Order: sequence, then C-alpha cells, then structure tokens
Amino acid sequence: MPELPEVETVRRGLQPAMEGAKIVKAEARRKDLRFPFQKDFIARLEGQTVTGLGRRAKYLMADLTSGDVLLMHLGMSGSFRVLENGGSKNTLGQFHLPRSEDRAHDHVVFHMSSGASVVFNDPRRFGYMKIIARNALEDEPLLKGLGPEPLGNEFDALMLAQSCHNKKTSLKAALLDQRVVAGLGNIYVCEALYRAHLSPRRLAATLATKKAEPTEHAKRLVGSIHDVLNQAIKAGGSSISDHRQTSGELGYFQHSFQVYDREGEKCQTARCGGIVRRFVQNGRSTFWCPKCQK
Repeated sequence: MPELPEVETVRRGLQPAMEGAKIVKAEARRKDLRFPFQKDFIARLEGQTVTGLGRRAKYLMADLTSGDVLLMHLGMSGSFRVLENGGSKNTLGQFHLPRSEDRAHDHVVFHMSSGASVVFNDPRRFGYMKIIARNALEDEPLLKGLGPEPLGNEFDALMLAQSCHNKKTSLKAALLDQRVVAGLGNIYVCEALYRAHLSPRRLAATLATKKAEPTEHAKRLVGSIHDVLNQAIKAGGSSISDHRQTSGELGYFQHSFQVYDREGEKCQTARCGGIVRRFVQNGRSTFWCPKCQK
C-alpha cells in the first residue's frame, strides 16, 4: 500500500492540474470502488473549484468552494495520472510495485478547467473516495482517531514515548498503529527501525521510562523517522522539479531502500558484517539485520 512519501509526492504532482481549477465534469465509471459512491457524488463535485489540495496520513484531501472536502485514498493499487491536451502524462509517483495504466481500470475522471483531466486508475478497487462537509471532518470515522503526523510539530520523542508507555506489542506493530502515528507503513517502518538500530521485535514499551519519559531509543527512532521520510519526499520533490524544467513531465518518487526487500544481502551499516533477514510479523514481511538491530 502506498505510504506517506508516495501520497505526498502524488499530492504535489496533482497540484498544478487541480488546485485553483474548477471541476467542469466528473465521471464515476462504476458504482463503487472499495465502498459505493455517494448518490450525490457527481453533483457535489461538478462546478466546484478546488481551493486547496492537502494530505492527512495516507489520504488526499481536496477542499472545494462549496465547503465540502473530497477525501481520496489510493488503496493497494490505485494511482492518478494527468492527461493534458489529449496527451498522457506519466502516472504520478513511483511505487515499489508498478502501477497500472490499463484504461479498463480508469474508474474516476475529473475534467478540470485547467485543461487537464485527472484519472484515477485502480485494478483491485481497494481505493475509495468520499465527500465530507469540512465542518464534519472531526467526526468522520475514516479520520477520527488518527495519530499525529510524523513530520508535524506535535510528533516528538515525548509523544511517542507516552503513546508506547506500557504497550505489550512489538515496536514495529506500534509504529504501524495509525493511532500512534499516522501515515507510516511497512516499508518506512522497516527503514526507520534499521537506521535507528532497533529490533522490530523489541517491546514498544522500551521507548518509555516508568514515568513515561522518552528513552534514548525513542529519541533515536524519532530522528530516524524524520530522516527517512524527509529524504524520501525530497527525492520525489526534486524529481518533480527537475522534470518540469526539462521535459515538462511530472517526476517520479525515487526509492532508496537500505533494508526493505534486501533479504540475503549484506548489511549496509559500516563494520556490521550482518546479513539482512526477513520474517513474517503481524502478517507482513519484516526486513532487518539481527546483528546490528537490538
């Protein structure tokens, strides 16, 4: 599933086509994605201008002049691409698994006054879209209970320690809990734990003292989370900027995994000499170096 850096890169790629532009026509080419479309889905979109395009955790959020917000989730296989003047632009974002451009899976299309058409493609249909009144967002079940943004001002070692205080779960399971921190997924949790030299099997409670104060492990981990996400987003942002200046195309997010999907390879930590291993944890593949992650 796309994680925070991929979704943020897609948001930045969609901004030129959508932000400040009116939705002249909207198409829902089927009755549902993961969930059924609202009966008034099209009516609440057409004629509205997108005043801002934001992100919350793994959700894209388009503010409309009506006071509504279009909430969009990519699901497992969803992606956006932009068509301008009859020519196709590349699918926005680079994902660990390739995204489809099979037109049979083009399920939603927004025709914008900017001259662009924004197409949502989703072969597995695990993505979804929902229109919510802005003043009702706090009570929206899909958003309610989400933890802090990992790159926001609220998220620091103290907050993480307090969230993990007395938790009986593993450190990896805690970081994947969207109530603890929003937007992290399997890939970047593996990467952050690797950089912090912390075992994914370590108890989450070890990030806090008995008084719920952050340990050195918590401080190191928060720094690693910041570094991993910032570097990933920066790579995507730089790519978008470079492509605009040369070919005019939107850039791709560039992955640079140090541990994820590197089973059997030599650990990249200097003077470690360990081998990256994989095991299944909470139904997901976990990649780590048993030698330097404790």
